[in-house]
Amino acid sequence: MNRESLAKLNIGLITHVYCDKFKSTKTSVYLEITVRKRKVMRGKKRIIIHIDMDHFFTAVEERQHPEFKGKPVVVGADPKEGKGRGVVSTCNYKARKFGIRSGIPISRAWKLCPEAIYQPVDYELYRKVSDRIMRILRKYAEKFERWGIDEAFLDITSRLNDYNEAEALARQIKKEIFKKEELMCSIGVGPNKLIAKIASDFQKPDGLTIVEEKGVQRFLAPLPVRRLLWVGRKTEQKLKKMGIKTIGDLASYDPAVLTETFGVMGIQLHLMAHGIDRSEVEERREVKSISRDLTFEEDTADSEFILNTLDKLSNEVHKDVADQKLCFKTVTVKVRYENFETHTHGKTLPFTTNRLRDIQKTVRELMQDYLRSERKIRLVGVRVSKFVSGKKQKTLI
Repeated sequence: MNRESLAKLNIGLITHVYCDKFKSTKTSVYLEITVRKRKVMRGKKRIIIHIDMDHFFTAVEERQHPEFKGKPVVVGADPKEGKGRGVVSTCNYKARKFGIRSGIPISRAWKLCPEAIYQPVDYELYRKVSDRIMRILRKYAEKFERWGIDEAFLDITSRLNDYNEAEALARQIKKEIFKKEELMCSIGVGPNKLIAKIASDFQKPDGLTIVEEKGVQRFLAPLPVRRLLWVGRKTEQKLKKMGIKTIGDLASYDPAVLTETFGVMGIQLHLMAHGIDRSEVEERREVKSISRDLTFEEDTADSEFILNTLDKLSNEVHKDVADQKLCFKTVTVKVRYENFETHTHGKTLPFTTNRLRDIQKTVRELMQDYLRSERKIRLVGVRVSKFVSGKKQKTLI
């Protein structure tokens, strides 16, 4: 593997890696890495802001229902008094005190806090509120990047002179969002996207954390490695077995051993631990896919019921496609059986379309292989992908 191959596998950090020696044996691959001191950027040094709305779904629900204020609120599937299926989408900080977290089974959430207020997910409402917030944020920077429904990056380098001005701007952003939407956000300011993102999570809720370039190492060193982007539970456990618990531990660890253990990801981990990230703030307008899933209240093998459910999910997906004026070419179904065995099966159509009947017809065809009287199904889903703008594409009517 040469420098070019490594660069292709990196997300913007690899530009700071220089390979002094690279050799492989039958059992190991060794890479000696020298992370050279960052050269002073020509002109201004970057100042990046990351905005993260605090417990967004539940915050919107609290705004819509003032009587929810001060109470634990959970947004997700219907708990049905502890017998419900599905998971928690999000919860407010009151609910988190009971141990409730995003992604846990809704039945477990009920057992942890049966007195909480449980609300269904209202994607249409959240999307409308999100769009208004993003319009507020766009005007503050020439470079804007939406990061999901409730986060965004702003590159404010060209508009400000220093971090004092950045702090003032961040407070202005928080003030405007609260005034217009009655919602709070946490903001991180740093020399790159990586630091800004970690900083925004540092003092939630309603936090503001400023990390200048000279203070990056001091800020990162005591934090657990899980705070780094793309470090999940499995990677965290693997690092802990190596004696690496904090980002400081990771920064001082032999990069050759990290590379031997994690491959190219080891290089990335080492660079992130040093606070290095050259990725740009850029608008990502391209939608990769639109999907909907549904977990049945009871596992079922009823073919008619399953297909009717898929028709409804197809209709929801089609509504999003129409709202965004998109055309698609690939349709995919998702099936999870009662034993949690999960399958996906997709089909790329010979034409580009935006018709509901094309989704429903394809989904029903793909589903036939999974309808078995002896096997009950727990969850089904519908996804469309390979989009083009409806404005540029002649579609089938």
